[in-house]
Amino acid sequence: MKALVYDDVETLRYREMPMPVPGRDEHLVRIEAVGICGSDMHAYLGHDERRPAPLILGHEAAGIVEDGPRNKERVAINPLVTCGACPACLSGRDNLCGTRQIISMPPRQGAFSEWIAIPGRNLVSVPDHVPLEQACLAEPIACGWHGARIGQHLLREKFDNPRVLVIGGGAIGLGSALSLRARGVSETALVEENPKRRAYLEEVSDLKVLCVEDLATDDLFDLVIDGVGLSATRALASARTRPGGAIIHIGLGEDTGGLDIRRMTLQEITFVGTYTYTSSDFAETAQAIFDGRLGALDWFESRPLENGAQAFRDIRAGNSPCPKIVLIPRGPA
Repeated sequence: MKALVYDDVETLRYREMPMPVPGRDEHLVRIEAVGICGSDMHAYLGHDERRPAPLILGHEAAGIVEDGPRNKERVAINPLVTCGACPACLSGRDNLCGTRQIISMPPRQGAFSEWIAIPGRNLVSVPDHVPLEQACLAEPIACGWHGARIGQHLLREKFDNPRVLVIGGGAIGLGSALSLRARGVSETALVEENPKRRAYLEEVSDLKVLCVEDLATDDLFDLVIDGVGLSATRALASARTRPGGAIIHIGLGEDTGGLDIRRMTLQEITFVGTYTYTSSDFAETAQAIFDGRLGALDWFESRPLENGAQAFRDIRAGNSPCPKIVLIPRGPA
C-alpha cells in the first residue's frame, strides 16, 4: 500500500509500505480522510521521542470497513486502543488506561496510508449524509469536547453562565469553542495570534475571534481552555482566569514554563491537564457532528495524501489559514 512515512526529522516520503494485518477482533479499514494534527507536526520536527522514525503518522481518520460483518460500513476511527479491563477502563476513564496505545505511535502504525487495522470497538458508524472528511474531525473535536465537559463540571457550583476564553484557533481550540456552544455555553471568546487564521475564522465561523491585544487589561474569565500548550499561552491562561476559576490544559506545545503558580495558589485557580477523550466523549462528539450541532464544519482544506509533505511544510511556515488540513489517500475531495 502507499503511505506517507516519517523517515527523519522534517522528512516525509510517499512510498510503499506493507499492508496491515488485522489482529483478533480487528478490522481492515480503507482510509478515506485523515487530518494533520499538532502532534504529527511535533513528531515531524523531531520533538516527540514517542514517535521515532521510520513511522506512519496520522490518527484523525475516517474510512470504510473492508472485511467481516461490517464490510462497506462508513466509520470514524477512535485511534485510542485500550484494554477495556483495567480500573481506568472500567470506571469510564479509558483514556487513562495504563496499557493504552494510539495509532501513529509504536507499536501501531498511523493513518497517513491507504489502509489501517483497528479494533471494531474503535469504529463509530457514520451516516450517509455526513462526508467522511467531516467525520475525521471527530478526533480533534473530541479533545475539546472532553476538556469542555470537565471544565463545565468544575464550574458547576461556582458560575451559572460561565465566561470562557479559548486560546488557539487550531482544530483543538476551535473544537473546544464549538463544543462549549453545543453544550450550552453562550459566552466564549477565541484568541488566535496568526492574522491569516484569525481572518479565516472570522469569515467561516460566527465565533468571537480576537488577538490578545483585543482583551481589556482587566478582562477575566471563569474558564480558560489552552488548546496550544506553550509557555506563553499558559502565562496568558494564568493571568486571565478569574479567582476561583479553572484552566483546562489540552495543548502539548512545550513541556514547561508559563504558569503563575503564586497567583493560581492565592486565587484558588484550578488547573487540570486533559488527555484525548473517553470513548463516550468520542461517541458524543461524533453524534454532535452527525446532528449538525457543531456547525458547518467547513473549516478544513483537502489535499491528496501524496502531497502531504508539502502540507506539513505549509503548516510549519504558517501559510495555511485553515485550522485543519485533511489528506485524502485516493486523491482530492
